[in-house]
Amino acid sequence: METIILVVHLLIGLSLVGVVLLQRSEGGLGGLGGGGGGGASGGMGGLLGNRQTANLLTRSTAVLAALFMLTSVSLAVLAGSHSGGGSIVNETTGAPVDGSNPAVPAIPATPTVPTSE
Repeated sequence: METIILVVHLLIGLSLVGVVLLQRSEGGLGGLGGGGGGGASGGMGGLLGNRQTANLLTRSTAVLAALFMLTSVSLAVLAGSHSGGGSIVNETTGAPVDGSNPAVPAIPATPTVPTSE
């Protein structure tokens, strides 16, 4: 289930990037889909008028953004449900604490690095 939602999430993210790139910019330079052609044949290869194209892309962006948020929250909930419920601080290493295995290693009698003596 988590894998399916993750794949859908990635597809929505990629399509959201594509839709945003197709939109016309505020600076007047035009986006990838808003350029030239003159007259009513503006963006999208003359399929729709400029205003219809802008409305379609704006609505598509809003729907894709809402779906992206929904899949993000659902993935977070699924990831939280798989956790063990405890903190990593409370986990032990599994080593026995009966004194046979000291926590601090013993200091060697002779130095490990040669000195100038």
